[in-house]
Amino acid sequence: MRIPNRFTLKQLGYLLAVADAGSISGAAQRLHVTQTAVGAALSDLERALGAQLLVRRRAHGVVLTPAGSYVREHARGLLADAADLELSALDAGAVVRGPLALGCYSTLAVTLIPPILQGFGHAHPEVVLDFVADQQEPLEQRLLAGELDAALLYDMNLPLGLEARTIFETSVYALLAADHPLAGERRVALEALADDPLVFLDLYPSGEHTLAVFRAAGVAPKIRYRTTDFELTRSLVGRGLGYALLVQRPARDETYEGLPVVPVEITPTPAPVRVVMAWNAAVRPTRRARALMEFIAEGALHRARTVN
Repeated sequence: MRIPNRFTLKQLGYLLAVADAGSISGAAQRLHVTQTAVGAALSDLERALGAQLLVRRRAHGVVLTPAGSYVREHARGLLADAADLELSALDAGAVVRGPLALGCYSTLAVTLIPPILQGFGHAHPEVVLDFVADQQEPLEQRLLAGELDAALLYDMNLPLGLEARTIFETSVYALLAADHPLAGERRVALEALADDPLVFLDLYPSGEHTLAVFRAAGVAPKIRYRTTDFELTRSLVGRGLGYALLVQRPARDETYEGLPVVPVEITPTPAPVRVVMAWNAAVRPTRRARALMEFIAEGALHRARTVN
């Protein structure tokens, strides 16, 4: 039986650094080591694994071979597990500690991030939780690149390579000004709003989902204003400048200006929208990420969100 050569976690870390930087020189600069040290470590790693991991192109950086891409994806998990082991060995895993990088879709962040920071932070004070609020595509790419442990997203067109767990379900509704003629109705047919100006929240993927709801109802909306800001959308509705279709529901039915707005259910009833916690399928979630999943699954997030 052949005894495999040994490779080190440092060598795997150097491979990830080169893959992320696109060159040995760029990786050396990030790692604060010499190019010779990086090159030697990669050569040693290739010998240990018996496979070429990189194609070195003079003055054009490096390209990962299929074997290199395979090793890179597994290396992220190994390094994450090693970091978990180092952080938890002192107290035999009794305390969850260490960094946790969480992404959140921008329109969800205002209602999800504060209760997570407070509630999860209270439950696991040794976890250093940092967050990034952004649009969905950049967060998906950062998950796939290993820059985020997890992200809170809408379950809409998630790319291959991500796994997800449902946090809760919600649905699209119409937001009307308080003096809108239909504001007193429990439910409103989209067709009844067809001639009204639409304030369109033009953010991916929620914008595409909104248009799909209109298409399913056979309604062609009259888009008057386009925004990429959730609260600006609500403020324009509060001023009577149009209506909006939204998913996220703030606790208070008023705008930043204090103007009342009215959420109304719509018909035909659209399919529910799932909010999920997503992570890189190629990397086993860290203990911190799993603890956050448990925090959410046990209903702690819902309880924290309802605290006044």
